[in-house]
Amino acid sequence: MLTSVPPVTRALIIVCVAMFGIELAVGGELIAYLALWPIGTPPAYTGALGFQPWQVITYGFLHSGFGHLAFNMLALYMFGKDIEQAIGSQRFFNLYFVSVIAAGITQLVFAAVAGGAPYPTVGASGGVFGVLLAFAVFFPRRIIMLLIPPIPMPARVLVLIYGLLELYLGVTGTQQGVAHFAHLGGMLGAWLLITYWRSLPPARRG
Repeated sequence: MLTSVPPVTRALIIVCVAMFGIELAVGGELIAYLALWPIGTPPAYTGALGFQPWQVITYGFLHSGFGHLAFNMLALYMFGKDIEQAIGSQRFFNLYFVSVIAAGITQLVFAAVAGGAPYPTVGASGGVFGVLLAFAVFFPRRIIMLLIPPIPMPARVLVLIYGLLELYLGVTGTQQGVAHFAHLGGMLGAWLLITYWRSLPPARRG
């Protein structure tokens, strides 16, 4: 199945699955070093180094469980391959990692404002939500069939609903343990990058 998937999307899926296997093998060691910890987290709290700049990227390759991994990889497979084919592998690579970094920075800001005990953030969801936003931009009228409930709707409507739902859940705190503002940060990062691309003169596009 992956042989028909464009190279960057395929590589991201393979790396995330491989990292999950390593997580299962080594346990909390990977979380301590590579998950995204709030700025100022004491090293003794994590048993490692506390917050480190590389975590703004590496957290996006870790997952909290098989369901978390499966949902993100399915979404990346469904939407990533079409976006990579539409904008090219280099731009897709940039889009994905800008979304991951923007999501990570948003989560750090939220953690600093919210306070409380430090906890690690993991998951490719920031990148996936950026890809989902890009899908709505490039294929706004593409009909997507939801799994639960099984309702078809245009991509732009689905993304709008997702965005509003994430904002509601983040503000109200009704779904603990999910980085809703990080998801919104991933969408914002993708939107800003696409807006920048569209502002370039035609001669510089490619």
